[in-house]
Amino acid sequence: MKILVTGTAGFIGFHLAKALLERGEEVIGIDNINDYYDVELKYSRLAEMGIQRKDIVYNTSVRSSKYPNYQFFQLDLADKDKLESLFATQKFDKVINLAAQAGVRYSLENPQAYIDANITGFLNILECCRYNNIKHLVYASSSSVYGNNSKMPLSTADGVDHPISLYAATKKSNELMAHTYSHLFGIPTTGLRFFTVYGPYGRPDMALFLFTKAILEGRPIQVFNNGEMKRDFTYVDDIVGGITRVLDHPPLPDSTNLADPSVSKTAPYKIYNIGNSSPVRLMDFIEAIENKLGIKAKKELLPMQQGDVPMTWADTSDLQANLDYRPDTPIKEGVGKFVDWYRTYYKI
Repeated sequence: MKILVTGTAGFIGFHLAKALLERGEEVIGIDNINDYYDVELKYSRLAEMGIQRKDIVYNTSVRSSKYPNYQFFQLDLADKDKLESLFATQKFDKVINLAAQAGVRYSLENPQAYIDANITGFLNILECCRYNNIKHLVYASSSSVYGNNSKMPLSTADGVDHPISLYAATKKSNELMAHTYSHLFGIPTTGLRFFTVYGPYGRPDMALFLFTKAILEGRPIQVFNNGEMKRDFTYVDDIVGGITRVLDHPPLPDSTNLADPSVSKTAPYKIYNIGNSSPVRLMDFIEAIENKLGIKAKKELLPMQQGDVPMTWADTSDLQANLDYRPDTPIKEGVGKFVDWYRTYYKI
């Protein structure tokens, strides 16, 4: 297949593109390489894929020196004309849209970035899918759509009408927009609500990266909600395995469970939670980092941040039943792999 993966200079997109190439697919990757976090990390991911920084020119194909079936374009999803031209010339079979403005906390500071990337950009993707016979659109949603839902585990059958951050609101909007296009134009779409993904080449604004860096530098780590939080941490390889399974199984209209908002009787549309389905106490997560580093963390206990939630826990029973999805990376192993990568990458 010829697959478009957006956000391939990003954390999950980088790992996913690599996995697809290694199973023999042809991949076109795009990313705007914005400066939300250190662009050097983004260029390093691209270099791992055989794309050199000196060769990157906006909206110009760069062929990988490592993977013959990989091309990269620096391109912004909000650039409608260029995106339409890319779809028209490349003739994709399927699309995986991971490109987005990430981060709950940053949405308090720069809301416009979320509208441009997550709403306008996603609309452009949908329009391109509409006019180019795309067989399946898989896109990133987020566990943040659940807001302050207190019933655990979090299920796709739960209501998600009360987001508590603009980031979450844009992700819920993506799900609604995708359903509309599935219903009106028959485009098979699957949304994946990611739960706290971590691993090598992870984002510098995520807890594992921040904690590891601070501990190694002898600085205190900021522990919000006084550490009384649980997260459904999911190792990136487990996430990638789930995405590829979903990609291979486009949804069909489904009238068997009309009470479940994750399915539709009129549209080839589906929503899945994709997580470890095993929440971990934040303090236990920190202890795993301490044990791997052999250093005790200095902790600065702080109240809950705006837009944050005390607990996430993914009900992945439908993904298990439909696609035999079973993540199997323990926290200790996953944290260990990240720390090993961090020490190597930063030469510590």
